Amino acid sequence: MPSGLVIDDQNELQEFRNTILSPQPVVIRVLAKIISYIFHPVFVPVYIAWFIINIQPYLFAGFGEWKKTTTMIQFLVMYAFFPIVTTLLLKRLDFIKSIFLKTQRDRIIPYIICMIYYFWVWYVLYRQPDYPPAIVQFSLAIFIASIIGLMANIYFKISMHAISVGVMLTFIILQALTGNDGFGVYISVALLITGLVCTSRFIVSDHTRLEVYGGLIAGILSQLIGNWFG
Repeated sequence: MPSGLVIDDQNELQEFRNTILSPQPVVIRVLAKIISYIFHPVFVPVYIAWFIINIQPYLFAGFGEWKKTTTMIQFLVMYAFFPIVTTLLLKRLDFIKSIFLKTQRDRIIPYIICMIYYFWVWYVLYRQPDYPPAIVQFSLAIFIASIIGLMANIYFKISMHAISVGVMLTFIILQALTGNDGFGVYISVALLITGLVCTSRFIVSDHTRLEVYGGLIAGILSQLIGNWFG
């Protein structure tokens, strides 16, 4: 069984969750942890911003180097720095039990606060017509993903890692469908990263198949909706 209820040492009822995969060698677990950290949800938007600016420079043809740099800084601050600092503050104030957000309860407040950050980024980009639609749609997808993640969190601990790589993979594929040549290698890399991240979560977390695959589907839907309404 993937999960259940047990009585702990204090005679309190606690949730017990088994990992999907059998215990792996130490080296595999270490690699899985490294992959999980490198492709943590707070870093994936920054990677995609760098990809848009540097791999698709024609989208920012009218931007100077300073404007590109400030865009990267904005993504880094709003999608990585602020969420990390917020989580650390919440832990310091005892609003959450762990900075790793291991329970559904721990994830509620960070989800809500990050939704505010993500909405602000999308709104700022949306109100500036000089930004290319791709980056506006991507920022909207992240905001939508946070909403879906919060709603799903009511019922199960949906994988935030899977949501983030689902958005990333769908974004790359949609960019390829717009007629960009040579995107085959980027799709291959995105698929590889998605597979590695999801497998890593099975190895080093207590996520169930529903939580990981559900997160992947949520990310895919978020980017599709972002493209449709962005």
